Amino acid sequence: MAGADLDVVIRQLAKQLHTNLMARAKERRDHYNGLAAKAKGTDTRDRYKQLAKTVIEQATAAAKRLQMSADNVADSYARSMRLAEAAPAVQKSEKKQSDMKKPAAKKSAKKKAKSK
Repeated sequence: MAGADLDVVIRQLAKQLHTNLMARAKERRDHYNGLAAKAKGTDTRDRYKQLAKTVIEQATAAAKRLQMSADNVADSYARSMRLAEAAPAVQKSEKKQSDMKKPAAKKSAKKKAKSK
């Protein structure tokens, strides 16, 4: 990863987090489904099944938010780096233009001082 751009690394880390998050959510879902299978009453069974469903829904929503945030950060970083790479060329041209204007300003200031 030493030579990789950071936006690629950010996306890879987000993908790993997404995978881990969904794996843990599936483990939790399986736990609640196991409890539902062992439950004696229908009320308890329905409650555990609903918990299992809710766990997956919440984990999916969290994973989507995580992925969206990572994409935004990676895109922002890539855009910043493109702008930073282009900035030195712009700054050099601006500096040359400002250097060209300064001698003219100095000459006019000297002329004003001599005329007084």
